[in-house]
Amino acid sequence: MAHDDALRAAWQRLTDEAIDFESIIRSLPVVNQPDPAELRAHLEEFYDFAEPVPVDQLTNQLIAMLRRYLIHVTHPRYYGLFNPSTRPASVIGDALAALYNPQLAVWSHAPVAQELERLTLRCLASLLGYDPDTMAAHFTSGGAEANLVGTLLALSDRCPAAATGGMRALERQPVLYLSGESHHSFVKVARMSGLGTDAVRQVPVGSDLRMDPVALERMIVADLDAGFQPFLVVGTAGTTGAGVIDPLPELADVATRHGLWFHVDAAWGGSAVMSPTLRPLLRGIALADSITWDAHKWLSVPMGGGMVFTRHPEAMAKAFTVLSGYMPPAASSITADPHLVTPQWSRRSTGLKVFAALAELGVEGYARLVDHQTAMGERLRELLVAAGWQLVNDTRLPVVCFTHPRITDGTTTTSAIRDAIYARGTAWISEVVLTGKGKALRACITSYLTNEEDLLALVGELEIAIGERR
Repeated sequence: MAHDDALRAAWQRLTDEAIDFESIIRSLPVVNQPDPAELRAHLEEFYDFAEPVPVDQLTNQLIAMLRRYLIHVTHPRYYGLFNPSTRPASVIGDALAALYNPQLAVWSHAPVAQELERLTLRCLASLLGYDPDTMAAHFTSGGAEANLVGTLLALSDRCPAAATGGMRALERQPVLYLSGESHHSFVKVARMSGLGTDAVRQVPVGSDLRMDPVALERMIVADLDAGFQPFLVVGTAGTTGAGVIDPLPELADVATRHGLWFHVDAAWGGSAVMSPTLRPLLRGIALADSITWDAHKWLSVPMGGGMVFTRHPEAMAKAFTVLSGYMPPAASSITADPHLVTPQWSRRSTGLKVFAALAELGVEGYARLVDHQTAMGERLRELLVAAGWQLVNDTRLPVVCFTHPRITDGTTTTSAIRDAIYARGTAWISEVVLTGKGKALRACITSYLTNEEDLLALVGELEIAIGERR
């Protein structure tokens, strides 16, 4: 077959896979756990890179391998870690970004890609309660990078001498505050930023797993008295473990009173603002100096697609502007070139897939998806309680943490239940350790395709695993 014919056949095969994907995914096992050594040996034997593989043949091989050797996070019965089913329009957007490969370091190289991202971010900023005309925002590789940006913005604003002299130029050691339920990306952020992990203060949470504002203020005062420099408070809107939303207005008040930057990590829970029903849960988020929000979680687009927003555009420039003699001159005075106000230099068009999904669905369409998944979370709670399971977290977001009397009395363990479900391959759930509550099982509604039949199937698998149904 001629190369052009082989390429056309490959694209047709890929198109067929994409069109049929939602029906295909339901026919596949959720969990595939190949032996790592056997898989590596097989691939190394099959692909020695000595001879080229025709592109149509390669496409068929890749599709077959991806079907067989993955945990299928886009499956409606994957109840996992915020890895979603992806909207078809977002897949098209991502494919076009790969095809045209626009370079977003400077506006002049990709005007329409830049402006589509700007349009998208302005819409989402408005839903957060930010003024789109006075805020700054950009896309990131994910929430970890966005949290890093938020921390660097806080440092540049509250500890400006560190930008030139490093941490040793500061008279006092900077410290930041988060809860034990916050995302552990901040531990990496502390290492990467040069703060060091000793700078991370863990604020107690209440029985509801929300950060205690009184304890936060007490810790800030104690650190001030001890000669430290508190500079950042991190609140979480939708914790990874239990889907809990910290008391954002109260945390903002404490941060403001003591002159600290307030960052909200809303990587997953930020998408609640798409729904008029859920938006009040994030009351106070607009008070944040900066916000993390991941599109590749609840907005159902391909990874990676994080976003960071700030009410202080000048902090972006202060943190990241570096001038060079080899970059093209600015093409317009109405916008800053991205490499001057972000940590990245070269960047692909991350936002094109988000624009495509938002344009296809509209805000109201997204609200329906978010509300559907929320309703499925509530229905799962009802089914679990009716089947004798016990809920251990309290949130309106669709993260359900639960245990069983046979677990609490030591008859079995959460690990044993989880592994039994994995062995059958029909669903994926996780274990979680929650502050003051110990280990629990965790199921999150991550797919807009999940329906009640899928929930009943999960509860049935749990009953088999616990030994109550055979």
